[in-house]
Amino acid sequence: MPTVPFTTLPDSARVWVFGSHRPLDDDESARLIAAVEDFLARWHAHGSPLHNSYDWREGRFLTIAVDQSTVGASGCSIDGLYRSLRSLEEAIGTTILDGNLAFYRDAESGVIGVPRPDFRKLARDGKVGPDTTVFDLSVENLGEWRSRMEGPARDSWHASLLP
Repeated sequence: MPTVPFTTLPDSARVWVFGSHRPLDDDESARLIAAVEDFLARWHAHGSPLHNSYDWREGRFLTIAVDQSTVGASGCSIDGLYRSLRSLEEAIGTTILDGNLAFYRDAESGVIGVPRPDFRKLARDGKVGPDTTVFDLSVENLGEWRSRMEGPARDSWHASLLP
């Protein structure tokens, strides 16, 4: 099944959100999107095509979504997604599968990704706080993604890293 517009998927669609440790330039983004579109066009679970889509924003965040009401993603199909992304990491020269990064928006530098201990240190030093805009890559469905993928640190898991 071809990829559908991201906005047409229901709030119940399952999502996986990945963040690049550095912003990708236009050429790198184009390579990433081309590879993602190719993978999603062929993505199946137990021989059935997955009703899916993706979103790419800030030159850093890739969201993959699957409408589980039609055909759910299986363990093997999810493994295939991760294998595909792992090969993209190598081809583009970035890390997008590192779950140890905390992403936040800095007024001067834009979106920044740092290891969680570094975010905690930034919080202790008063450089980030409860009102800092953060990106919560732990969301599991599109409704959560729409409502809290980007928001204040106090409303996300990032709050656990604040003093």
